[in-house]
Amino acid sequence: MTKSRLIAGIATALVVASSAAACSSGGSGSDTDTLTFMFRGGDDEKKAYQEAIDRLTEDTGVEVKMIVTSADQYAQKLQAAVAGNKVPDVFYIEQASLQSYVSSGVLMDITDQVAEQGVDLDNIWPYGVDSYRFDGTVQGTSEGRLYGLPKDIGPFAFGYNADMLEKAGIDRPDPDQPLTWDEWLTICQKLTQDTDGDGETDQWGTGLNVQWNSQAFVWSNGGDWTNEDHTQVTVDTPEFAEAIQYIADLTNEYGVTPNPEQAQTLDTYQRFMAGEIGFFPVGPWDMSVYNDLDFEYDLMPWPVGKTGEPATWVGSLGIGVSNTSSQPEDAVKLATYLSTDETAQQTLIDANVQIPNRIDTAQEWAAEVEEDDTLKPTNRQEFLDIAEDYGREMPASFTYGAEWYDELWVGIQPVLDGKQTAAEYLAEVQPRMQELLDQSNAQAEQAAAAGSAP
Repeated sequence: MTKSRLIAGIATALVVASSAAACSSGGSGSDTDTLTFMFRGGDDEKKAYQEAIDRLTEDTGVEVKMIVTSADQYAQKLQAAVAGNKVPDVFYIEQASLQSYVSSGVLMDITDQVAEQGVDLDNIWPYGVDSYRFDGTVQGTSEGRLYGLPKDIGPFAFGYNADMLEKAGIDRPDPDQPLTWDEWLTICQKLTQDTDGDGETDQWGTGLNVQWNSQAFVWSNGGDWTNEDHTQVTVDTPEFAEAIQYIADLTNEYGVTPNPEQAQTLDTYQRFMAGEIGFFPVGPWDMSVYNDLDFEYDLMPWPVGKTGEPATWVGSLGIGVSNTSSQPEDAVKLATYLSTDETAQQTLIDANVQIPNRIDTAQEWAAEVEEDDTLKPTNRQEFLDIAEDYGREMPASFTYGAEWYDELWVGIQPVLDGKQTAAEYLAEVQPRMQELLDQSNAQAEQAAAAGSAP
């Protein structure tokens, strides 16, 4: 999984085009002999998939053509394939796109076929499997039919530059006891320095992106985006405002993050890799790059707000099967193989692009560091703790599109610049988000009704 997400709102736009495509015959993008598998990823992922698929072909005779795009091109190219009735046999799906794909007939219900293959879904992370279940009304529970399998799950952990902390005489964070916001801020202040004496800060405690990192702070402070059944937007609460204000104050009041001008010169991701930032998020997809950094990095629990409990999100990409595939049995076999086969999974793990989907394999993977201290990160267990314990789905993962969620970020810059308080902005944006969420829920009901019509 990459940090770039598909534009979830595109799912709604696909409904009309995909309904026509799905109802046509012969809609698969493959010929009669070769399956097509469309995904997004870099060279490491492409190489790993090629190796895994070559093994499948050798063992079963199933031929597969890979269609690879960059993360920012995937949504557009998939939309074009759907609209042109050239849906790949097997392809990546986002959680937020699932409901519209099901309602419009793009995705195949693979529940029975997966069961017939004898796949032990109990040994696959429940969050990953349930993300692609849908009962016509609710997504993400164990009761729904299965319309995909997890390509991966992506526990979004918090990392740190261990060498920087050691140089500053600061102990490594406890892997089991999270720091409070105040404790963490104190460390960030100690790390923020002018290391070359030219009067300009060139090392910072942290550098957070509010769109991707605010979830951990909001949730651990007792706030949330919506109520439990996703009908009411709840961003205008004191707990939510306090968390967003804290993130803004890291720059404007405490100066422990690069300011906007410094971030434009070199973004915080690049600064972390250059050894200029102490604390920064780490996803499993980062390991292939971070493991080659010039400094040691490791993982820790996210700093906690007033609940005292860490929180963060778990992302996922799915692998779905086209409802118009001319080779449905082989297509389901390919999706199942890539998601659950132990050998195929090991190929992706060795490429350092994800944690194992299989729970038993993941536990072995986390324990390997006890026998080999050259493996990174040392605290791999943090990824598993998030997957098992305190990780949550992103706020728009199981709603019908993400426009309501995206609206929060459209006008937030004045808060980050210190020109408006978080509480003021959240009071302004909540009604707009609520209107979009109401529309989303109405669209979900309409799509469900259309999908159940004879």
